[in-house]
Amino acid sequence: MEQFVSTFINEHGYLIYPLVLVWTFFEGETIVLLVSAMAATSAPFINLPLLALCATTGTMAGDQLFYYLGRFYGTPFLEKRPHLAAKAERGFALLRKGEVPFILSYRFIYGVRNVSPFVVGVSGIPPLRFLWLNGTASTLWALTFTMGGYFLGKLLEQWLEEYKVHMLVGILLLVVALYAYNRFRNKKTAP
Repeated sequence: MEQFVSTFINEHGYLIYPLVLVWTFFEGETIVLLVSAMAATSAPFINLPLLALCATTGTMAGDQLFYYLGRFYGTPFLEKRPHLAAKAERGFALLRKGEVPFILSYRFIYGVRNVSPFVVGVSGIPPLRFLWLNGTASTLWALTFTMGGYFLGKLLEQWLEEYKVHMLVGILLLVVALYAYNRFRNKKTAP
């Protein structure tokens, strides 16, 4: 199994970068941590700066899109959906406490990451200001999770020894399966 995984990674490892770019457009902590951990253990060919650049670009692009959706369509969208407006209120409350700290940190706050750029767009923060802050925050986020995953991978390498590839591939497959299951379940329960 390890030989198969190593061969597959060596022959098709370049697919990691577009996968990270697309995945971080929507979410991303888990994929960045796992790929960085793989770079530390079983896939030393993975270029960490390129990985961080893909993660930065993906998360920044996703947040820019949701910012503009909030800016142009947010208020009418929330007025028609009071249950979502109530959920967005947590983001508005944090934003009122301080624009810059909120924008720089919302990627690290569980439960508000996905709605935050939308909320920032609704709030009327100017586009260039958000672009600059989003770029800074995206870079900090990508570097934090890339380096965190790399060091996690080094720890796993010491603890798991010959089973490290199996564990990382298993975790990656589990994450993909859980993500697909949640997407399917959410579509099935949507009205």
